[in-house]
Amino acid sequence: MNEKLKTSIQYIKGVGPKLAKCFEKLELYTVNDLIYFFPRSYEDRRRIPKISEAKNNETMFFVGDVIATKVETTKNRHKLFKANIHDGYGYLSVVWFNQAFLETTIMKGNRLFVSGKVEYNHYTGEYQLMCADYEILDKDMANNISLNRVVPVYNLTKGIVQKKIRMSIYSVLLGYLNYVDEFYEEAFRKQHKLMGIKEALYNLHYPKDRESYALAKRRIVFDDFFMMQLVLAKKRFLNQHREKGISFNVDSQLYVRYLDSLPYSLTNAQQRVINEIKGDMKKIHPMNRLVQGDVGSGKTEIAVAAIIVAVENGYQAALMAPTEILAEQHYKKLLKYLEPLGIKVELLIGRLKTKQKRNVLEYVASNSVDVVIGTHALIQEKVEIPNLGLAIVDEQHRFGVMQRAALKKYGKNPDLVVMTATPIPRTLSLTVYGDLDKSVIDEMPPGRKEIKTEWVTKSTQVLEFLRKKLKDGEQAYYVLPLVEESEKLDLKAAIDMHEYLKTDIYPEFPVGLIHGKMKGDEKDNVMQMFRNKEIRLLVATTVIEVGIDVPNATVMVIEHAERFGLSQLHQLRGRVGRGSLRSYCILIGNPKSEDGRKRLKVMTETTNGFKLAEFDLQLRGPGDFYGVKQSGLPTMRMADFIKDEPLLLEARKIAVDIIEIDPHLDGSEHKSIKKALERTEEYQFSKDAMN
Repeated sequence: MNEKLKTSIQYIKGVGPKLAKCFEKLELYTVNDLIYFFPRSYEDRRRIPKISEAKNNETMFFVGDVIATKVETTKNRHKLFKANIHDGYGYLSVVWFNQAFLETTIMKGNRLFVSGKVEYNHYTGEYQLMCADYEILDKDMANNISLNRVVPVYNLTKGIVQKKIRMSIYSVLLGYLNYVDEFYEEAFRKQHKLMGIKEALYNLHYPKDRESYALAKRRIVFDDFFMMQLVLAKKRFLNQHREKGISFNVDSQLYVRYLDSLPYSLTNAQQRVINEIKGDMKKIHPMNRLVQGDVGSGKTEIAVAAIIVAVENGYQAALMAPTEILAEQHYKKLLKYLEPLGIKVELLIGRLKTKQKRNVLEYVASNSVDVVIGTHALIQEKVEIPNLGLAIVDEQHRFGVMQRAALKKYGKNPDLVVMTATPIPRTLSLTVYGDLDKSVIDEMPPGRKEIKTEWVTKSTQVLEFLRKKLKDGEQAYYVLPLVEESEKLDLKAAIDMHEYLKTDIYPEFPVGLIHGKMKGDEKDNVMQMFRNKEIRLLVATTVIEVGIDVPNATVMVIEHAERFGLSQLHQLRGRVGRGSLRSYCILIGNPKSEDGRKRLKVMTETTNGFKLAEFDLQLRGPGDFYGVKQSGLPTMRMADFIKDEPLLLEARKIAVDIIEIDPHLDGSEHKSIKKALERTEEYQFSKDAMN
């Protein structure tokens, strides 16, 4: 990057240190930041309406000369500032609420641009405009950048108005745009129909016309996708062509014994994914595979199969889960499957007593433990897994890229399996996991019936239905978002709801409570009682979101469902429907927003996790869907993962083709691309990917 582009914003004409502090709230620090701070919308001001064309109840803009100003006080003692303007065709009263200070800013004789809602004042018989935005214009109209063109509208923060940010960016475009380097060869740009970078950047702020804007946007979206896909293509190339790992013998006798011990047969989808994993483990290069399976599709059996192969070949395996509850659930399941095969399994989580933890660490470090299961505790400094051959990361979207990499540091290039029960839309799969091979468990175990989902607005509509199910010997969950009452959010707390249901509604049934603030052994005891049917109704927070498996639980009630994300709702719904009985999910909620209503409605329309994930991505965008920093998802400057999918696929193909023929980007036609790629520090991917 040219040093000029690193110039601090405070040195731009008209900014200075004080205003620069305001810009920092928008994460704008340098000239380059301003150039890439794109408008949120545009206003077509190529034609200025006449005041005589004002229409009641419409949002409009006008330009006129101020002929009078005054401050008025309303009956409620609110201050109004009014300016009467005239444009040669009519008169308009412009009103600002609670901005009396404007009498020292807007003066008689000023030329004023104003926009806002037009209202007809029946008392005076005149139109007035409730001002939302204004600018004091130069008398020389030719010098105004806010008129007679398509004008950018930017996001603002306290202390910055549209005119100031517009002037600052316009000044930067005129003075610094020539310092922006073009990093594609002309032949490359022509081949892929890419506008030059300088022209694109200018047209995104001040588009010449619709076609120019479309081409400019295409260029920046392509850049976002292309740089990211180059990194992923390079990582994938290294995995497949350079790194040497472990070549496992996959003809496992223990695996046959494991299959024989199961009281059910694996689905065709499970068998296919296991074969894909075995095929990877057989190769000399390290496996890097993502396994996607909807809630209840049977990922644990796949993890066990891979672990058995690794252990039978004399290596250790590690499984990392995001929460202690899920880690413990995995530990208990794997202990049941693996201990009869002579495979030693240990649990490593934060709440172990000091002596227990020290013993586990010693066992693992001395290679006397075959499988270690834990949370982030697995990647802490004191942990040593010297003979790690297989690393499994569960619920990957809750971990960052660096945590995945940290687990792979043990052993000698261990194989990696990433598992998630949160279905990933294709576009995000290509961006977050573009360096991984993918397997999808697209079949549910036989006998699982579809969960009937309903949305109601009052809990009273649910209580009698719940009583009937409890009388029939079935069990249920009643989930709330909080543990204690919050003054800020009018939500019923799980603790209070437990007392209410236990004492007032279902005194004849044992009602239990579980939440995140309970100690580990307390939670274990409650869950064991629920599994043993000693507790019939379990009031809970989202600690039961993943990993809980009670086949007799047939009803999931979620109160204040609008407070949960779609992914959470889908995971919670997956806690029921695990047995042969018909199961139900009842959402209780009164969403205030349209998006909230859409979320609850779509939950009643489908149980397909992939459809829900696509819908969620459209509603929230990738940053909110995953949490940008947690997932390693780069910040997109303009790209929309849903609308721009065709360009993502095009950029991916171009990136893969380039890396296949020039993996280090050393060719003369790629050197400028390599330089540009090395500057993309905002991407949360491994910096050594291009080494």
